[in-house]
Amino acid sequence: MRNAHRPIDLIGQTDMIRVRSLSELTGCEIWLKLESQNPGGSIKDRAALQMIQDALASGELEPGMTVVEGTAGNTGIGLAIVARSLGLNMLAVMPNDQSPEKERMISLHGAQLKTVDPVPFRDDNHFYHTARKLAESRDDYWWANQFENTSNARAHYLTTGPEIWQQTNGAVDIFVSVAGTGGTIAGNSMYLKERNPDVQVWLTDPDGSGIYSFLKQGEYVANGGSFTEGIGIMRLVENFKQARVDAAVNLPDQDLLALSRYVRDQDAIVLGSSSALNLAGALQAAALHGPGKTIVTFACDLGERSASKLYNEAYLKNRGLNLDLEPISEMLARYRDSGERVWYKPS
Repeated sequence: MRNAHRPIDLIGQTDMIRVRSLSELTGCEIWLKLESQNPGGSIKDRAALQMIQDALASGELEPGMTVVEGTAGNTGIGLAIVARSLGLNMLAVMPNDQSPEKERMISLHGAQLKTVDPVPFRDDNHFYHTARKLAESRDDYWWANQFENTSNARAHYLTTGPEIWQQTNGAVDIFVSVAGTGGTIAGNSMYLKERNPDVQVWLTDPDGSGIYSFLKQGEYVANGGSFTEGIGIMRLVENFKQARVDAAVNLPDQDLLALSRYVRDQDAIVLGSSSALNLAGALQAAALHGPGKTIVTFACDLGERSASKLYNEAYLKNRGLNLDLEPISEMLARYRDSGERVWYKPS
C-alpha cells in the first residue's frame, strides 16, 4: 500500500489479474493489467503526467497556464487531474459523440470542456485541429498534442513496461495492445523488446481504423466503424512510429460484445470497449500461439465508462449488433481457424 500527498503520486504501479476463464480455456496465462486503478480511471493518466512533467521541466509550460488537448475522453480526464494537482488549468476539446460518462468526469475534475461535431481528420473543425488552433490563440495556453508528443510513449517506456517485466518475472511471451495515439504500444514494446527481443507484440485494431491495413499493405484503409472510443489511427503519428509490432489483427465489435459478457459472467470483470478489444486480441494470440504462453494486455479504463454503449442493448441493436451471442468455445475455434486474418511482420 502507498501513502500519497496528491492523486498524481498514485499514477502507475497498477495490479495485474489473471483472467481465469480464458487462461483455462486456452492453456495460456492471460493477464490484465488494471489501468483502471489509476486516479483518473485509465491508462491515459500515465501519458498525461509525463507530458506535463516534461513540459514543465523544459519551460514550455508554467504554473498558472492552461493545458489544451483534443481528446476522446480518457486523456482529458487524466490531464484535468494532473493539471489541477500542479497548479494548472485545463481545456479539453472532445467530439460530442463520445460517452457522456467521460464528458461528466472531465467537468467534475474542474476542466473546461468544449464539444464539437465529429468530422473526418481532414476537416479543419476536427477536434484535433480545434484544440491546436485554440492553443495557438493565446500565449498562456499549451497544447499537449498527445499524438505527436513522444513524452506519451516515454511514460510507458519508463513505467508501464518495467512494471510488466517485474510482475511477470521477465516471463512475458506476448504483449497485446490497441493503439489510439500509439504511445502505449510504442513505449511498452520498446522496453519489453530491449529486455527480450523474442517478446511478441500484437496490435489489435477495430473496424474504422486503418492501422491493420497500414501494417499489412502500407496504406491507411478502413472499413466500417466501431463503438470503441479513442482507438485506431488513420495517419502515421510520431508515437506510433516508435512501436515495434510483430503481429496485428482486425476484430469486429460483435466479438467484443460476446467476450465482455463472458468474462463478466465467468470472472466478475467488467470491461470497457477498448479493454474488451485488448482481451479479444489476447484470445486471438493464444489461439494461434498457445498453450503455455504468458500473455499480458490492459484493462484500459473503468468498465462503467462504456455503460451507454457496450452495455446498452438499445444502442447495440441500433448499430445492428446481434444480442444472441456466440459461445466463447466457438469464438476460440474460429480464431484458431482464422490465422490468415493476422498480419505478421516479415522476417
